[in-house]
Amino acid sequence: MVRLVSLLFLLFSPLFFTVSSVCADQRNDPREQAVSDALDLWRDGRFEQLYDSLSQRSGMTRERFVSFLKEAEIRPACCFNKLRDFRLINEKRTTAKVFARLGMEAGVGGEASQSREFTLDHEEGRWKMRMGDIRSLAGKSGHTKTKR
Repeated sequence: MVRLVSLLFLLFSPLFFTVSSVCADQRNDPREQAVSDALDLWRDGRFEQLYDSLSQRSGMTRERFVSFLKEAEIRPACCFNKLRDFRLINEKRTTAKVFARLGMEAGVGGEASQSREFTLDHEEGRWKMRMGDIRSLAGKSGHTKTKR
């Protein structure tokens, strides 16, 4: 009986490991994975790590970026709603233009999707979203009004 249970465990254990890895958000296209990873960092509130993962950060400090995203009333949706209809439009050696439909949440219960093009940069051996795209998605122009 013990041998039978051990045999069954050995036969079915690869199935369990396969199912657990399928549940993780792993994408085949490295450009799509870059967008997915950036959206996950934003959704999880890991703004400093997101800042470090983006390209074209000139003109905006980490502190200012973190403050912008903390004040944003929108954030990426979870799971399968987060990133859909991803496709490559054009790719060069260091840039790629992609299209995607992103699920976004606004406040409590508010959901919307944004379909748009993004430009990704290939830096340090990997694809990166641009800071301007994240700021645009968050509804921030990058300019703050001074309070009087």
